[in-house]
Amino acid sequence: MTEIIAAVRIPETPAAAEAAQWVREHSSPLIYHHSRRVFVFGMLHARLLGLEPDPELVYLSALFHDAGLLTPFSGTEQRFELDGADHARRFLLERGFSKGAADVVWTAIALHTTPEVPSRMGPEIAVTTYGVMTDAIGFGLDQLEPADVAAVTAADPRGDFKQEFLQTFVDALKDRPDTTFGTMNADVLAEFVPGFRRLSVVDRVRSAPWPT
Repeated sequence: MTEIIAAVRIPETPAAAEAAQWVREHSSPLIYHHSRRVFVFGMLHARLLGLEPDPELVYLSALFHDAGLLTPFSGTEQRFELDGADHARRFLLERGFSKGAADVVWTAIALHTTPEVPSRMGPEIAVTTYGVMTDAIGFGLDQLEPADVAAVTAADPRGDFKQEFLQTFVDALKDRPDTTFGTMNADVLAEFVPGFRRLSVVDRVRSAPWPT
């Protein structure tokens, strides 16, 4: 049965269905519903901006964008964005997607917490970040139709999103704090983890193994 939210059709391809099921099983209700809202909000912004992204690639990007928060996918300690991006790329390649398509999804996920850069890139990358920013911090919310926003949150409720989302970040990153260097993720640990000291690029320059 076709699912349409705020006039945005949810992709029904086998890969989309499998990815949605995977996120349901391996993530949390908070992340699952957040990820679906990210997709719809991103596509609503695409409509406003006259962008024409591939809906399936945006959906896969949205579904996997926070997967690295809850499930480590490698033995390498790395930013959660990269963990999720690496998993998503493998997922696509194993299901016959082109390298180009897999790279688009990888980039959309890897950069979704990076300010400004995604908006200068391809439409799938840009609208994934627009969707993330809308759901997380209310970016462009005033530009969307209130009825559309209500439809999105009715289909995928926010619940106590603000508190639970921040706690998810704390739980995911408190044991790998060095991966937050140079990212907004350090803001969360600085606020909630006692004793956490944000490492700055000033520290890195001053401690570099050079005499001057």
